[in-house]
Amino acid sequence: MSAKRKVAVAGATGRVGRHVVEALEAEGHEVVPISRSQGVDVITAEGLAEALTGVDVVVDAATSPSPDEEAATEFFTTAARNLHTYGERAGVERLVVVSIIGADNFESGYGAAKIAHEQAALEGSIPVSILRAAQFHEFVEELVDWGRQEDGSSRVPRARMQLVAARAVGEKLVELATDPAAPRPGEPFPEIAGPREESLVEVAKLLAERRGDPERVEETREPDDATRKVYESGGLLPGPEAILAGPTYEEWLEASS
Repeated sequence: MSAKRKVAVAGATGRVGRHVVEALEAEGHEVVPISRSQGVDVITAEGLAEALTGVDVVVDAATSPSPDEEAATEFFTTAARNLHTYGERAGVERLVVVSIIGADNFESGYGAAKIAHEQAALEGSIPVSILRAAQFHEFVEELVDWGRQEDGSSRVPRARMQLVAARAVGEKLVELATDPAAPRPGEPFPEIAGPREESLVEVAKLLAERRGDPERVEETREPDDATRKVYESGGLLPGPEAILAGPTYEEWLEASS
């Protein structure tokens, strides 16, 4: 069993962050939640110095409030710089960052913003572990709602994905944060994904059937050729060395309904 650590979690109330907090507390670690609702802001740095006092490890699970590439890039790089600056002063030993499988296949958009996030994190003075995760089960409902049409139907992009539960990602982040072995520079980033490849349209239909809304889910294709290629060619799928963690989307949906 790993030694008990004092771990700060940026984005502690978010989709992954709350699972990180739960897993850390279950293992008996001391948790410092970092979120604006807790009076700590990774962008303005308000309250950050105080929050990081005595912290051993920081898990960065904060997400940009905007999907726009420029806004997201500014958010992620600013947060990374602030966590390094104030973390170094506080004696933080490690920074653990969650990123996205296939982000480096995108030339623009949110994926490109996450690559900028990775680079900003790696350029800092504190040793960094980066975990690339597949799209979360929880992401499907957002996509269905984003694709809502005036007639009540929803248009969902044609995409191959290996969806994973946010809880599984949170638990793996905790494993990295409490591992006594320091990250080795140049080592491939670990990946975590669900147990099998799934069609985004088909899982969206499962969701719609379960909640009875929308009445119809239609498949659409991304208008941008580069994005379409990533979505349809398997650019979002994990590599052969990825950690595969259940449940499947259908199992998760059944358990959460």
